Amino acid sequence: MDNLITFSITVFTAFFAITNPISNMTVFVSLTEGADVKTKRDINKRSNLIAFAIVTIFVLLGKYIFELFNISIPAFKITGGILIFYIGFEMLQSKKSNVKNIKNVHIDENIAVSPLAIPILAGPGTIVTAMNFVSNAEAIHIILVILIFGSMSLLTFFTFRLSDLIVNIVGHNVISVIGKIMGLIIAIIGTGMVIQGIKLSFNLITA
Repeated sequence: MDNLITFSITVFTAFFAITNPISNMTVFVSLTEGADVKTKRDINKRSNLIAFAIVTIFVLLGKYIFELFNISIPAFKITGGILIFYIGFEMLQSKKSNVKNIKNVHIDENIAVSPLAIPILAGPGTIVTAMNFVSNAEAIHIILVILIFGSMSLLTFFTFRLSDLIVNIVGHNVISVIGKIMGLIIAIIGTGMVIQGIKLSFNLITA
């Protein structure tokens, strides 16, 4: 029992560090700027459901998916890192990119799926972390990983749901500054993933 508690705490801490709901709230606010309340709620619900589904699928079938499409962990990290860097760079520049433009676009095919669900909520770091926890693990560990990420998705959902209230309390200027800081942090995380992927490719570190 003690081992399961320790395992659960470790998994929760790792997921929280990667999918930090507070940090990602500034990303959500930036990406949904100008959208009405109903659209924001729809985007929030869909993005978290999609992220949870993606991580669950990779936890259960990730090894076989990678083998089926001949995907390597280094390639996965490098590609995901580039995507995350691109998003962070645009946040720093305060640009409205095509992936962030929600006008006249079906949200299922745009912002809810990318970049929110992928790669912000269920990016390479999240997926690889989840897969690492269930590699050679027993069924109980797999169930715990899925449940813990589900709790993180729920926490993220409520954080996004209250984002307008939090913004009203804190102020748009502060949120704007935080958004730029988060853009820098996200870009750095993306760069780190690329570097780690390159190191893995040349066997400079172990997977």
